Amino acid sequence: MTSSTPAVNPEVLRRRWTGERVWEAISDFWRRFRKNRAAVAGAVVVLAVVWAGVLAPWLAPHDPTEANFFNRFRPPAWMEGGTWEHPLGTDQLGRDILSRIIWGARASLAVGGVVIGFATVVGVAMGLVSGYYGGRLDAAIQRLVDILLSFPYLVLAIGLMGVMGPGFVNMVLALVYKEWVTPCRVVRGEVLAAKNQEYVEAARAVGASDAHIMWREILPNVLSAVVVVATLRVAWVILMEASLSFLGLGVQPPTPAWGSMVASGREYIFQAWWMATFPGLAILVTVLGINLLGEGLRDALDPRLRE
Repeated sequence: MTSSTPAVNPEVLRRRWTGERVWEAISDFWRRFRKNRAAVAGAVVVLAVVWAGVLAPWLAPHDPTEANFFNRFRPPAWMEGGTWEHPLGTDQLGRDILSRIIWGARASLAVGGVVIGFATVVGVAMGLVSGYYGGRLDAAIQRLVDILLSFPYLVLAIGLMGVMGPGFVNMVLALVYKEWVTPCRVVRGEVLAAKNQEYVEAARAVGASDAHIMWREILPNVLSAVVVVATLRVAWVILMEASLSFLGLGVQPPTPAWGSMVASGREYIFQAWWMATFPGLAILVTVLGINLLGEGLRDALDPRLRE
């Protein structure tokens, strides 16, 4: 009589993430990633912004909150009346624009990192459970996801901020409230495709628990998709933070934030165009760099694109 338990293929069991396999995967990833010049350029931009934020106390030439009314509306150094003491000029209070942009990187990166960190953890857990168990649990989670997706992101964030009030913590909560749905949907789709694979059947055959299969067998094999999505979503969260700060609902003065700098500079756009232009360029370059990095990660980690 033939047993109903599937035979365990030794080749499938070797699919586990051993130290040797991890090192081979990293080497293969780096070989593919460095061929993409746009992705490398994006990585350089992201690293530069991160280091600017981390080293802001040492890189910024001036105190970003120190006002000097004798230096109000000073133009960039290459324009008439400008000085290299303030390379990008000053604002309506005489504060150094370059210093405020450098310190503003901290606010954007902090919001992006914290929001994506929490949202990814919640979204991955919900996606694993939803995709693996299916049935009514899957239906309930996906209906919640559909409800949240029916609301425009920025409108929902503005509404939540209006109820909770402005501030860093409230902004993080307002953005996490919907941000987790993206990794949830991605992970659920990957789990639905992976849970019937041979290596999962092999794990079931040797008596592995559901938790072990989800976290030790399936998750490592869908992690590349999670990394790519998380990287790309950082750019979106930075845009949301800048939008909320622009509306006065995000990072509050006197803390520098790129969105609030653009908001204050728009009132003087014809008198001092640099006040809004340079913070806007900082947002543009940072988001572009993150998107290029994310696209490069996708190309390097996607097994379907391997030669």
